This record gives sequence, C-alpha cells and structure tokens, in this order.
Amino acid sequence: MKTIKFRPELIQEILEGKKRATFRLFDDKDFQEEETVTFINWETGEQFATAEITNIKEKPLGKLDKEDFEGHSTYESTEAMIEGFKKYYGDNVTEETIVKVIQFNLR
Repeated sequence: MKTIKFRPELIQEILEGKKRATFRLFDDKDFQEEETVTFINWETGEQFATAEITNIKEKPLGKLDKEDFEGHSTYESTEAMIEGFKKYYGDNVTEETIVKVIQFNLR
C-alpha cells in the first residue's frame, strides 16, 4: 500500500476531519483516485490513519484557486506558498511547478 507522510502538527487536523486535502509536488508514487493509502507521521514513521483518495487535480502552483484549497490550509500569498514548498522540495519550485491536489476521506 502506498503511503503519504505528514508533519506531526497536521495529524490532529486530519484525524478531526478538518484537513481533507494535501498538495504534493513531483509525485513519484503516482497516486490515483479511489486508491487506499496509509498516512504516516513524518517524524516517527508510525502509521496514524488509512484513507481513500477521492479526487486528484493537477495544475501549476500559480494557478491554484479558492476551490483547490477546500480541506487544506491557505497561504498569505502565492509567494508565501512557493517559499513554503521550497523548504520541502528545494529551490526549483516556481509558479509553474505542477502540484497534485489530493483530496481524501479517512477510512
């Protein structure tokens, strides 16, 4: 089963159903709709939930709109979002970088 790692500060929001989407760049796992995935704590490596992917959209970071942020935290600006992603994915992240918006439901 494929896994998705989350930072510890996001786990409670996921378990409470407040966070129902994640943004992923450079998807090397080829996530697909209707796929079941395991959620892992990024720091400990422990499983904390299982979910079904309900919807996937791909578009450039600079083209995300309000609908794309449903179930996901928002950012102050596009520039702030890009700077945040650079922390995880490196300096090659730009407005043209393709993001995979993954919506999910816990099982």
